Amino acid sequence: MPLPRSIAVDGPAGSGKSSVSYIVARDLDYLFIDTGAFYRALTLAAIERGQVDATEAVLAELGAHIKIGITSDVSSDGRQYTVLLEDKDVTWAIREHAVEAHVSRVAAMRSVRSLINVRQRAIAAQNKVIMAGRDIGTAVLPDADLKLYLDASPEARGRRRYDQLIAAGKPADLEEITQDLRARDLYDSSRTVDPLRQAPDAVYVNTDDLTIPGVVARIEQIIHDWRAQPTP
Repeated sequence: MPLPRSIAVDGPAGSGKSSVSYIVARDLDYLFIDTGAFYRALTLAAIERGQVDATEAVLAELGAHIKIGITSDVSSDGRQYTVLLEDKDVTWAIREHAVEAHVSRVAAMRSVRSLINVRQRAIAAQNKVIMAGRDIGTAVLPDADLKLYLDASPEARGRRRYDQLIAAGKPADLEEITQDLRARDLYDSSRTVDPLRQAPDAVYVNTDDLTIPGVVARIEQIIHDWRAQPTP
């Protein structure tokens, strides 16, 4: 039996979804899709056009007409993929503070999510994908061949982010980071549009006591176990 064509990876902020999905995609020859990059790219486009505070209808109209692409191209700057906005490389621009400050509002809009979901499903229909986000198995790819839910306590996730910042020479406050993650969990799980939740048929993976290589090994084993299942 071949490997699953579509893999949905969900979980709270800081659970390692993107890092793990990228490595697994590289190891097993999948296209890695970080769904949050699409919302960031749209937010950047709105900022550039002076529309970031516009109504949902205006932002949805913008999203319907701009060109957003994601490729597996990487370079020596540490990126996991390349994001294109109107064919311009915006991979790092979408991580800037101005985008961070507005992307949650844009991503919470129902009509915006609907049109982005359509684009992401189209990519999944044409490629073998590992797609990471917070509503992939429940909203974006409800029929994914394999669904995974990566989880970890706020304390474990906070410690990881703290260690990453310190290693990068940046200031960090562990308690503040952990509190921010708890607040993000509450927001993501209680929003009315596509909230964070585990799909009933998702495989649950707790990563509290696992390193990134350990999580990767666990996920790849789950994928190979799926492959070994008898064909219905």
